Amino acid sequence: MAQPKEPTLLQAFIPIAILTALLATNVIIYEADATDGPNQIALLLGAAVAGIVAWRLGRTWKEIELSIVKSISMAMGAILILLIIGSLSGTWLLSGIVPAMIYYGLKILNPTIFLFAACVVCSIVSLATGSSWGTIATIGIALLGIGQALGIPIGVIGGAIISGAYFGDKISPLSDTTNLAPAMAGTDLFTHIRYMMYTTIPTLTITLIIFLVWGFTFDTTPSEAQDALVLKAIDDAFNLNPVLFVVPALVIIMIVRKVPATPALLAGALLGGVCAVVFQPHIINQVSGIHDNFLKSSFLAVMNAMSTGIQLSTDNDMVSELLKARGMAGMLNTVWLILCAMVFGGVMEAGGMLKRIADEIIRFAKSVGSLVGSTAATCVFFNLTASDQYMAIAVPGRMYADTYKKRGLKPEVLSRTLEDSGTVTSVLIPWNTCGATQATVLGIATITYLPFCFFNIISPFMTVFMAYANIKIRRIADDSKTDQP
Repeated sequence: MAQPKEPTLLQAFIPIAILTALLATNVIIYEADATDGPNQIALLLGAAVAGIVAWRLGRTWKEIELSIVKSISMAMGAILILLIIGSLSGTWLLSGIVPAMIYYGLKILNPTIFLFAACVVCSIVSLATGSSWGTIATIGIALLGIGQALGIPIGVIGGAIISGAYFGDKISPLSDTTNLAPAMAGTDLFTHIRYMMYTTIPTLTITLIIFLVWGFTFDTTPSEAQDALVLKAIDDAFNLNPVLFVVPALVIIMIVRKVPATPALLAGALLGGVCAVVFQPHIINQVSGIHDNFLKSSFLAVMNAMSTGIQLSTDNDMVSELLKARGMAGMLNTVWLILCAMVFGGVMEAGGMLKRIADEIIRFAKSVGSLVGSTAATCVFFNLTASDQYMAIAVPGRMYADTYKKRGLKPEVLSRTLEDSGTVTSVLIPWNTCGATQATVLGIATITYLPFCFFNIISPFMTVFMAYANIKIRRIADDSKTDQP
């Protein structure tokens, strides 16, 4: 068999150019509805173009197909978690867990400090659990409801929640990406975490200052009367019992104790169903429409909450809008988007087009600053094209490891750059597994929350700035100097 050819730079960019044009057209024509199908078709058409290029270069359909299957398999864990989060959101609404969080949150928080507090709370929870997804799916959903009740723009609330959640995900030793980055770069976990503090703490500080200052611009007068109405509507609709908080506490404890996210979240969803039967029998009957057989009513209501979702009605229209969940079925559109994105990434990988573009970038990296900047750009590029944050860390990590070593840089310089650029920017891309998931979980279009994810936006710029300014850049030669008598 003839040896497949390597793609030229022009050939590698053809599928990306076509995909970009299609996605831009979808945004212009469909606006926020672009992810309801048009973007999925755009990704498949982009994959088809990439497949033609790969075939012309000598790749067989079998090779392309295997690469697609491998790419999709990498996303299966995320898809399972996404489906379970849909069920969890349904049972936590039915049981009164989320309404209770909103109720007590409104009593504690006010618009002035809300954004600051939301970011801090999500930072702490994600640091303890190592999971941005788990944090956003539990505490994040409750904070979103509180912020909406306070009259804060939904995109800003999403930005505060995501900023905090990705801070903890980025530096927690329990996080999978925090373990992946040093493994790819060739350093150990805690050296990686300590070194990240030089860029992560300033970035979080800037983010918190922005949210704190922004909070003082909100007019709190109209919200006070509105809060009272919201509190009354929730109190009238649900049996608010402090025992309900045991369920989210147990989920957080399980994740902290390194129980895998899938079984931990599934346990949380099932416990939410149990709490619904015990504490909210009137809600059970309202959802099921059955009043003469509580066993049948309970089964029907819990199954509906987990599968197709529910909508609860109150005397307050705003509260009624908050009290809805789409269940597992509400996640299927996002699953479709993720699958199509992984098909595109798999075909691009099979044709050697991703590697060709990344290799070209390395050629122009002469200084330490440009090398770090090139690495950051490559991570963002893989988040855009491979549509998966693990690919955005693993592939650049393998590509750049020898280059950093040859340039006399310690591996933690690379691992920090991978984390600062690969992990946090994934959620800013609508067709990336992270961006698609969080947009669905929060019910906020990626483009709506993107401008306010200050932590995620600033992080890659901070790591590039530190490199160009030569601040705390560790070199292998530094060790040899300290070893000298």
